[in-house]
Amino acid sequence: MSIGSILEKKRKEQGLLQAELAERLARDGVFVSKHAVSKWESDKTLPNAQQFLALCRELKIYDVLGEFLGEADELRTGLNELGKKRLREYARLLRGSEAFRAIEQAPLRVLPLYDLAVSAGTGQFLDGENYEMMECGVEVPEGAHFGVRIAGNSMEPRYHDGQTIWVRQQRSLMSGEIGIFLYDGDAYLKKLVAEDGQVKLHSLNPAYEDIVVSSALPLRVLGKVLS
Repeated sequence: MSIGSILEKKRKEQGLLQAELAERLARDGVFVSKHAVSKWESDKTLPNAQQFLALCRELKIYDVLGEFLGEADELRTGLNELGKKRLREYARLLRGSEAFRAIEQAPLRVLPLYDLAVSAGTGQFLDGENYEMMECGVEVPEGAHFGVRIAGNSMEPRYHDGQTIWVRQQRSLMSGEIGIFLYDGDAYLKKLVAEDGQVKLHSLNPAYEDIVVSSALPLRVLGKVLS
């Protein structure tokens, strides 16, 4: 069926004359004559976008694609008008329920992931140019600025060799927080411990001794581990 014939069919289903449909469209701010409606129904002209939306509203055409392109929703197939009305009512109830409402997907972010950024064992220099850009979803903490693949086992059992961690870039940490550090030319994933007048880079794996930070060598905080 053509667009015009569908419009004519739906108008007659509503029991409207062409002039009455024109009057209803005027209430929606669409001012046309009954002759314009006649031309639409005979496919001599086509309504513009505003006119088409108003027509669909007045003629109660809810499944626009299904009506005009033949892409009917399979849930509506075989239902009479009362059944379609009930289906719309159920859909409104489901949309109003938290249990059934669709969850919008968070947009993907693109963050740098460093291949040789950190050694959790012997210490590898943080190479600021050796990284790849990686698309990240909701599994990555919102405040992360970059990712790091760990090398070594000094932070087991919490972090493992080859694991990717996500880091928020910041210049200072509190004692007890885990972060990425540059010290004496090497990069480390460690827990910062400040006690008894000493600053240490602590390994969670008891097989590794703590690194005592010397006041003669600068300790640079690269960021806090978020995951």
